[in-house]
Amino acid sequence: MAEKFDHLEEHLEKFVENIRQLGIIVSDFQPSSQAGLNQKLNFIVTGLQDIDKCRQQLHDITVPLEVFEYIDQGRNPQLYTKECLERALAKNEQVKGKIDTMKKFKSLLIQELSKVFPEDMAKYRSIRGEDHPPS
Repeated sequence: MAEKFDHLEEHLEKFVENIRQLGIIVSDFQPSSQAGLNQKLNFIVTGLQDIDKCRQQLHDITVPLEVFEYIDQGRNPQLYTKECLERALAKNEQVKGKIDTMKKFKSLLIQELSKVFPEDMAKYRSIRGEDHPPS
């Protein structure tokens, strides 16, 4: 899988370098540099074709739109992953707290029901396979 990305990365790096060189040629254009300009334009077209070929190998990869928003804002896309993990951990803690609260509630409910309905709760415990009433 990483090989696919390495191949794409290589083509993108070549493409970016050709664009940089094209910018240099255009910024100081001389009629004598027309052949170099044409050559760079052909390299750019070829580079775009190579990148398009890589697209076929990566068609099954999905990237969340938020990652592109991070990039557009000039932020590091790895921050997106970090923030997603932090949100997941926070949500996990919240859910764990709810589960703990429900377990405490169940325990208290069984204790109180055992006081009011001892015979019924004994049947309940025997069905559930519990031998002793919760303390």
